[in-house]
Amino acid sequence: MRFFQASPRPSMVLALLCVMLTAMLSFGALSPAKAQGLIRDAEIERGLREISAPILNAAGLSPARVKVLLINDSSLNAFVADPNHIFVHTGLVLRMKRVEELQAVIAHEAAHISNGHLTRRMANMKAARRNALLGLAVSLAAGAANPQAGAGLAIGSQETVRRFFFAHTRAEEAAADQSAARYMARAGVDPSAAVDVLNIFRGQEALSVGRQDPYTRTHPLTRDRIRAMQGAAAAYKENAREDPRAQAWFSQVQGKLSAFLRAPGWTLNRVKRNDTSANALMRKAVAYHRKPDRKRAFANINALAQARPNNPYAHELRGQIHLENRDFGTAVNAYGRAVQLAPNEPLILAGYGRSLLALNTADGNRRALQALEKSRQRDPLNPRMLRDLAQAYAKAGNNGMASLTTAERYAFSGRLKDAAVHAKRAEGLLPRGSAPWQRAQDMIFAAQTTKR
Repeated sequence: MRFFQASPRPSMVLALLCVMLTAMLSFGALSPAKAQGLIRDAEIERGLREISAPILNAAGLSPARVKVLLINDSSLNAFVADPNHIFVHTGLVLRMKRVEELQAVIAHEAAHISNGHLTRRMANMKAARRNALLGLAVSLAAGAANPQAGAGLAIGSQETVRRFFFAHTRAEEAAADQSAARYMARAGVDPSAAVDVLNIFRGQEALSVGRQDPYTRTHPLTRDRIRAMQGAAAAYKENAREDPRAQAWFSQVQGKLSAFLRAPGWTLNRVKRNDTSANALMRKAVAYHRKPDRKRAFANINALAQARPNNPYAHELRGQIHLENRDFGTAVNAYGRAVQLAPNEPLILAGYGRSLLALNTADGNRRALQALEKSRQRDPLNPRMLRDLAQAYAKAGNNGMASLTTAERYAFSGRLKDAAVHAKRAEGLLPRGSAPWQRAQDMIFAAQTTKR
């Protein structure tokens, strides 16, 4: 979704509302302790594209348009909120035992898109917004007499809206199951993996609602669904074939996630010290970086870069580790090599720009602005990049664009009040009638609209 390119104002407002209703998410590079945010990592997103592409093609969807994104949440859940994004919790990815299980999850969510279930959901979004505003009004009235009760009502009303928006009917789930089995069969993926995924959640229904994972509450399970899926899996199983490339990407995605999200000791206990495979070197580099043990972290990441000299993600990770250890010159060189190998990867460009800014030199600032602007053209929905871009604009003396970029970053985080403050500041600094000035106007309009 592109929120801040030239577009009619109503579309922009709808996009902003979609962001606010879907997750209240923050964005950032892959790192530990980024709870309840989107995890953005070039290698992981490449792996998810490779894993999901056969399924999306089989579903009649474009892998270039539909992105699979990870939410840093240990619970087991997956959902769609618009026709172009499938969200999967990291807890679910780490629970999967083989790539086919993750592909089964993606196939099921892709079916909700292909089957038109989101069309009705878009209509429900408008009703959800009305219900949210009504609930907020009631909570404010109650809060005047009893602040504690008012706060409870506000939280409860928002949770009710969220569950209403994401709730799926049993009929939708059954239809998505059958479609998912067909997509997997067309893609040559073992459909019995879908049964394995359903069985993971089978015991959840016996738990109290407070202990259930979100998937169970938003994707109602029944024995009939599992039996129907078993029948579909048996019918389509002969079409299955192994895909070593997809499995390799899955191992890389799981390995990198676990290295960043789980305790370093957990990773080091599971990787043999003499294992020099690319996956093992990557995991050890991250684990030692997080301990922290600079010597061993540098040794492993340098060994990975030497073993995979033409792998942009190895050099990107090397750049990240050196940058976070304040070794700015080495970080710039590592990110620069990654950019040479993947010149159009926006997340790598963003890291390159960040490392150049860290040099704090006139030439570094100029090159950083170029890299960050190029990153923004390819991925405008990365608030961490926008923060760095605003800093680059400010260092270049372009305070109007710095304020506008800051406003956009706040808007993506759901902080429209703060966004409006910076947008108004940008409006007064940018040339009247220019495209950036119009974007500032759109931001102000969006903030005013959501107040009503």
